[in-house]
Amino acid sequence: MKDVNTSRNIVTKSITSGQSAGNFKSLQTTVLDEELNIKSSSETLCEKITKISDHIKNHTYPKNDEEFGYYLAGLIDGDGCFIKKQLVISLPENDNSFAYYLKTRLGYGQVYKVKGKKALNFIISHREGLKIVLNLINGKLKTKSKILQIQTNILPYIKENEIQITESLCENLENYWISGFTDAEGSFQIKIIKRKDRKYEEIRICLQIDQKKIDLLELIKNKFGGSIGYRKQTDTYYYNSVNYSNAVRIIKYFDNNKLLSIKYLNYIKWRKAYRIIEQGKHLTESGIVKLKTLKNSMNKKLRINVI
Repeated sequence: MKDVNTSRNIVTKSITSGQSAGNFKSLQTTVLDEELNIKSSSETLCEKITKISDHIKNHTYPKNDEEFGYYLAGLIDGDGCFIKKQLVISLPENDNSFAYYLKTRLGYGQVYKVKGKKALNFIISHREGLKIVLNLINGKLKTKSKILQIQTNILPYIKENEIQITESLCENLENYWISGFTDAEGSFQIKIIKRKDRKYEEIRICLQIDQKKIDLLELIKNKFGGSIGYRKQTDTYYYNSVNYSNAVRIIKYFDNNKLLSIKYLNYIKWRKAYRIIEQGKHLTESGIVKLKTLKNSMNKKLRINVI
């Protein structure tokens, strides 16, 4: 197992030097602790792995406006933008079913292919459609920049003086907000690492979420555990769930608050990978083959049917 100094060097490279001394120490300690946890557990092959059910409930959608409002707020906080007289939400090109789900649920909107990119834009420009969106997300958004966009680019256009847009002051995340945010910016990953000193590959499963600012990632970390790193080259932060204990918390959340985009299919495969690890099958050749198959099938051109 790597010694503490080696792990500390890894952490120092991951965190921005621009943080204040107090914040830097706190963030560095968090990442270091998680690194040591996963290294220790993977070396001894005895990490305490919580059992989860092999069966999950059928895929469902938010059943009322309150649930859908939290989902939509998370989606917009992640990758939405209020430009002049429009709401624009960017989606991958193979997620047109999800785009049309949004259109059907809201009753407004158009779906456009982005020229030269493997992406779609879901756009609402109708006044009534924008009013519906604002009423759904009011009090649920967590980014002040999005609220400023609404106040500058939307409210003067729809001429709705009665709508007073406020941000969410509650850090309770027992709702669909994380699902929307993850559908916008999250990535479920299965990492298979070959080491010379081991018979079988080391398996890591993680949820990663990227953002320009750290604030929302701190909320995710407080909810699930994990670490936050910094990429100097792109000036971005990323959340990483890191270990199996945090994976269980993530599974419990997403089993109850379903993802609605194509990422739900990746989540199901990621969850299956955890089950293989839980049963100890990752220590067999057949288990490794299954894990590699799951890994290689993720992020392919799959589609989820809209009900």
